[in-house]
Formats: sequence, structure tokens, C-alpha cells
Amino acid sequence: MARDYYGTLGVAKNATDQEIKRAYRKLARELHPDVNPSDDAQHRFAEVTTAYEVLSDPQKRKIVDLGGDPMDNGAGGGGMRDPFSGFGGLGDIMDAFFGAASGGGGRGRGPRSRVQPGSDALIRLGLTLEECATGVNKEIAVDTAILCDLCRGAGTAKGATTQTCDTCGGQGEIQSVQRSFLGQVVTARPCPVCHGFGEVITEPCQQCGGDGRVRARRTVTAKIPPGVGDGMRIRLSGQGEVGAGGGPAGDLYVEVDEEPHEVFVRQGHDLHCNFRIPMTTAALGATVPIETLIDGEYDLTIEPGTQPATELVLTGKGMPRLRSSGRVDGRGDLHVHIDVVVPTKIDDTQRDLLLQLAQERGEEVPTLATNGRTHGGLFSKLRAKSHK
Repeated sequence: MARDYYGTLGVAKNATDQEIKRAYRKLARELHPDVNPSDDAQHRFAEVTTAYEVLSDPQKRKIVDLGGDPMDNGAGGGGMRDPFSGFGGLGDIMDAFFGAASGGGGRGRGPRSRVQPGSDALIRLGLTLEECATGVNKEIAVDTAILCDLCRGAGTAKGATTQTCDTCGGQGEIQSVQRSFLGQVVTARPCPVCHGFGEVITEPCQQCGGDGRVRARRTVTAKIPPGVGDGMRIRLSGQGEVGAGGGPAGDLYVEVDEEPHEVFVRQGHDLHCNFRIPMTTAALGATVPIETLIDGEYDLTIEPGTQPATELVLTGKGMPRLRSSGRVDGRGDLHVHIDVVVPTKIDDTQRDLLLQLAQERGEEVPTLATNGRTHGGLFSKLRAKSHK
């Protein structure tokens, strides 16, 4: 009785060559002895390999479609054969199972370089709002790995050199061959003596112990541009950790930690502040000086009749706008929130003057304000919400 090769791979009889190949690779990954060492999996692996060999051959597939079995002795086959036959070698087998990314399974990759690139480093830097606004050059002390000045990254003592590893012969890895039901399987692992480098340091540097770098505290200058804000990072190229074997250094990232200001509150590129004025100034109006963050003193005009919570906007008096390119493009605004101060203690003379003013203005008796039905306002908005 002919075997069901399509059923073995789980594909339809009209499956394309690509569908058959994908089905085989999927099953091969699941049933390969390195993944599933059970006897049943090995038997199934042999079956799917044979099925793939048959269905990937146009002549053999034609015999199957006609109801025959090309693997029978009488039909030009030889029964179920060694699943590794028909391939050029173990590398081709692994490529068929797992694709070219496996590197051919047992094929060696060679020793790795002792010189490795360094890692990036991160440090937080506290800045005042003034420093964030104007920019500043900061001297920063950092603890990182630096190049060993004794061996200059070689890792060897003065006058000494590295030696080829006797264990792996300079290959950096050890290969082992195992026999299984399916044949020979070659595996490779890093050499435990040279750790994959292919060479050993017999006389390491006394200062760095063969690493080619040492840890030390040093000072770097960070140029902080105007307009930086809390959480922003400035990259200092090549100021990070030096790599093993004296490899190129990574980058140092300086993260800004903006300190709160006692007067100004920052919102993006804009600044906000409260400005307290006497009730007489609010009523009469005046030009009063106000201290800005960057531009020094500024003459602020208070219009007569200025009400509490009035907001005055000083265009271009806020923080610099820092673009991603590091270029400053204009500035934000300064929002001045007016706080009218009502005196809590007055003497008799002041009391009489205020009473006289109230009589002149007809304000002896306080009255309830209108609800804003005509002109809008807070109460009209609340009334509108209550009727929804």
C-alpha cells in the first residue's frame, strides 16, 4: 500500500513547492534530535524527511500522484532511507532545517576579537532654571573605565605578547562530534581556556589584569545649550566607557535635572509668575518694574481698574526654544498673573479715607452680583450645565 506523503507533511495534494518546503522546515524544527531526542520524534523526523525528498522531486511526486510509491523496491526506490542521504553534508542539512542564519551548524566562526567597543554611560546633572535658560559649561566628575596607561590596552605586561591557545589551536572554539540514530552531529562551544579569543595572555598587565582598561574618576566639560529642560539628555561623544582591550569608548549622556525656581514656574517654553500689587495700584494703574528671568528688569504697565487674577503676557520673555538640531529658535512668553493685595490691618485715618471713598462711589452696602444671564460669565455657564 502506497504511503501518504502529503499527509505526513500535512499539506494538500495540490500544494506548491514553497508550501511543501515550509511544512517540512516547520516539522524538522520540531522533530530534530537536538530539539526532541525521543525515539518517536526520531522516527517521525525520518518519515517527514523522506516525504520531503519524494515530494520535492518532480518525477517521484508524479509517481505518488498516479497512486504509486517511488520509495518501494519495485518502483525505483529502496524503502525508507537514511534521512541525511541526498544532502551534501552536515552544513547543508542544518541549512535545510534552519536556514542560512545557522551558519552551517558545525562550521566554525573563528576567534572573536579581544578589542571590544565600550558601553555608554549616563549621569544626572542638576541645573537651575537660570542655567537652563542661558546655557552653561559644566565641569562634571565621572567614574568610568579608561584606557590603561601602562599597557595601552594590550593587556600584557611590558615586553610580553599573547600566545596562541593550545587547547583550541587559535580557533576560539571547541568542536565535539556526537553519534545519534540519525548520524553524526557536530557542536561547537567557546574555548574554556581562551574564552573564545584564540589566544591567551601568559603575562597580564599588573595594573589592569589583562583587561586593557581601568576604572578612574575624571573630569569632563559638558556644554549645556540654552533652552534645555528636565529629563533632556546631552550626548558627549566618546566620553563613555572604554571597551575591553582598549576598544573605542562609548558615549556619555548627561541627563538634565531641572531644579524648582522660587519665583517662576516653567511650562514648556513659557514661564509663569505671580505679581502682587496693592489695591490702589490696581485701581489707579501704574508702570511698575518687574524682574524677568533672562532680560533683567522690565517696566510692566498696570492699567487702571486691573482686576485680581488678570493675566498679562510678555511676548518673547520666556525660555529659549531649543530645536532637536541644538539650534535656538525664538523664545516663549512670560505670563504674569496679577494678585491684588487687600490690606488686612488699617488705622483709623485709613479707615476714614476708605469710608469716604465708599460714600463717594455709593458702595456703602455690598450687593449681590447679577448671575450673568445677559452677558455670560461663571454663573451663566453653571446654569446652562444644570439645564442639560
